[in-house]
Amino acid sequence: MLSIEEIKLLKEKLLKLKGTDWEKFLGEQIQILTDIELAVDANNKDTINRLDKTPEWFEKDLEQKRQQPVVSEELYRTIQRKIFQFAKTNLYNSLEIGPGNGDFSKEFRTWRKNYFLDILVGLEHKIRRRFKPPAQKHLTFYTTRKHECFNIPQNSCNMVFSWDTFVFFTQNHIQHYLHDIKRVLIPGGYCFIQYADCHFDFDLSMAKRGYWNYNTKTAMEKIIKEEGYEVVEMNQFMPGANYAIFRKPGKQNPFVYKISELRLD
Repeated sequence: MLSIEEIKLLKEKLLKLKGTDWEKFLGEQIQILTDIELAVDANNKDTINRLDKTPEWFEKDLEQKRQQPVVSEELYRTIQRKIFQFAKTNLYNSLEIGPGNGDFSKEFRTWRKNYFLDILVGLEHKIRRRFKPPAQKHLTFYTTRKHECFNIPQNSCNMVFSWDTFVFFTQNHIQHYLHDIKRVLIPGGYCFIQYADCHFDFDLSMAKRGYWNYNTKTAMEKIIKEEGYEVVEMNQFMPGANYAIFRKPGKQNPFVYKISELRLD
């Protein structure tokens, strides 16, 4: 039986064929799939319940990851090297969304000030212990109800990072987040964010079992552009480790990111 994720993926593939001699046929099939998609979304209680995960869900997920990390040492080093490519100036601040246990948080100590934003309260002490005493005054923590970044000063950051967080968000949630992030970024500031790409079997399987939310590279690129960002790079380190790097237009940022191939085989 087709899952809602497979229906959406099939619909996306059929949309690419529009404009050919099969346009009328494809239009009819796409409409059928759209009707099925809406019906499943409206009536499948499990689907509805998993779309927006609760703080309690994230707390349990975080506890499981304390016991069994999902990022291997090799993948961690690859992501770390990518972060270091942005660490060329200390004139501005960084923002990490969904730091969780703080696995990557210490990698932003080059920045002048580090902001951390999470839906969970009580994470601050876990992240602070990863920094030495002199750095403590440069750390600021905020909680958000969903995607709000209003506590973080406007035009204060030249780097926004998030890993193992946006894969759990709906496309609508992601779009709202990217909209709010624009206020925080300086002109020319960058985002480096992991997302789910269900064009790949690993990501699709995670969405089908309700752990991740459905997304694709096509949809993610569309959201990024609709929010006025410039797409810089969309790639993957390995299956399940897809990322997007994009920037807010402008020239205030003294650092210009250059694409380099960092991939795990």
